[in-house]
Amino acid sequence: MSSRAEGRERHRTAARRGVAVGLVCTMVLAGAGYVAWELRGIVATRADGDPARGVYQQDPERADRTAAAVLDGIVREEAEPPRDGKAFAGSSAVDWRSAGWKPSDPLEARPAPAEPAIGALFSPGGDGDPDHHCSGVVVHSPGGDLVATAAHCVHAGGFRTNLAFAPGYRDGVAPYGVWVPTRIDVDPRWTADQDPDHDLAFLRLRRPGYPGQRLEDVTGAMTIAFGTELPAPARLVGYPNSSEQPLDCRTTALPAGPTQLRLDCADVPNGTSGGPVLTDGHTLIGVIGGRDGGGDDETSYSVRFGDAARALHERSIRP
Repeated sequence: MSSRAEGRERHRTAARRGVAVGLVCTMVLAGAGYVAWELRGIVATRADGDPARGVYQQDPERADRTAAAVLDGIVREEAEPPRDGKAFAGSSAVDWRSAGWKPSDPLEARPAPAEPAIGALFSPGGDGDPDHHCSGVVVHSPGGDLVATAAHCVHAGGFRTNLAFAPGYRDGVAPYGVWVPTRIDVDPRWTADQDPDHDLAFLRLRRPGYPGQRLEDVTGAMTIAFGTELPAPARLVGYPNSSEQPLDCRTTALPAGPTQLRLDCADVPNGTSGGPVLTDGHTLIGVIGGRDGGGDDETSYSVRFGDAARALHERSIRP
């Protein structure tokens, strides 16, 4: 399950099973065949990697095929001129605490303009998910190639091998290209038992056909902060898997125990997992995920960026 709320999906699954009761045997057999086909698709798009370290090195040819699949009828590239990374670090660089920042009223997510450093995470192929199933955000790094997302977006029953990232995606257009992983890093405590306190991943990306191009030089990047004092004004952003544009919500990041952030905002649906939680306009303090697969219809969660997140980030940017 790569969407944000497994509980809601379980209810939908139960409903589907209820409808299936009473169907003739031939329909049951046909349904079993479909499930087997879907399972084969999931298995075909997973790899073990190195679960003890929480690392997956992507095969370049496989990644190139994924990019080609995304560009073959799912999205199209419409080039925009390169951006100054500093100019596109986020929606605003002002100090929200002193600049009259206010939460959304009512506390509901609404459609928002696409932003270069925030994008949709695609997984083409028969893996049981929509074309774009999660969200991600470009994070400043020495290599200029780093994206943060939720661990459950990239590792579920193994590392996903069919991932592609489209920054600034909207309405079927990838204006800053389609990027694929060279490496995925998650905490080994996630690979061991999907510990929700470690629902965070970092991806290092490249753009097939553009050797030497750096993601951050094209889109700009958010800075990342650890140990942020709470409560804090926050904005969460993500791509619903049923929509071709992002949504956002301004709210307050509250502590939910020592390891999680709580973000009260309604109508943040499946697909927004991995989307950024930002403060002061451009500072990343979380990604949608964590408790309950990311939350429910009224509340979202994120892993708190503390020592474990810092260690994972530091590992992900090493050569």
